Amino acid sequence: MKRFGEPVPGWSAPARPSGEALEGRHARLERLSADHHAADLHQAFSADDAVWDYLPYGPFASTAAYHHWVRTVEDGSDPYFYTIRGRSAGHFAGVASFLRIAPEAGTIEIGHICLAPELQRTPAATEALFLMMAWSFAAGYRRVEWKCDALNLASRRAAQRLGFSYEGTFRQATVVKGRNRDTAWFSVIDKEWPALREAFELWLAPRNFDDFGRQRERLSDLTGLVRGGTDPLL
Repeated sequence: MKRFGEPVPGWSAPARPSGEALEGRHARLERLSADHHAADLHQAFSADDAVWDYLPYGPFASTAAYHHWVRTVEDGSDPYFYTIRGRSAGHFAGVASFLRIAPEAGTIEIGHICLAPELQRTPAATEALFLMMAWSFAAGYRRVEWKCDALNLASRRAAQRLGFSYEGTFRQATVVKGRNRDTAWFSVIDKEWPALREAFELWLAPRNFDDFGRQRERLSDLTGLVRGGTDPLL
């Protein structure tokens, strides 16, 4: 057994997110702003209150209430919130954040994901999360994490589809909205990223979709060639 881990030559702590927009073919991410985005987002989220089921806040009864909440987080450095606009919809319909940002350790998490029904299961949603992963590794982070309520099977499926490897479940990790939460942990590490990035680029390419927008190859099939640990519940 080794006494020490492998050396990390030339290691230096990466920068924190600094507010630049992240843009792709299908999606654009901007720093979340109450004045610019809250009205659009509240209207989009109002289509289904279930989007708040596993988040520690929400649903919000009015645009004013949601605007007030966004005010409390829009300038925060951790979590660092983005809003997501799908190009086909033309308006903002999702939120995601970087959190538990630890440059000294080279780790960063993607979370607080809230996607309106119109954005769910779309290339824009997938590309938005790809853009966040790509930014993280380009910045020099060694590990991108994904954590979710262990009962949130949709989030667990999403993590696996995106190439995150299951690492285990922390029992009684926290209390959310007065209920116990066991937390499932997933990650992607830097040595896996080049192959995962290629899988995303192949899936997002126009040739992967037919004239009706149906995918020819599934992303999960492409990322499964790279992914390490598999979620035992899926």
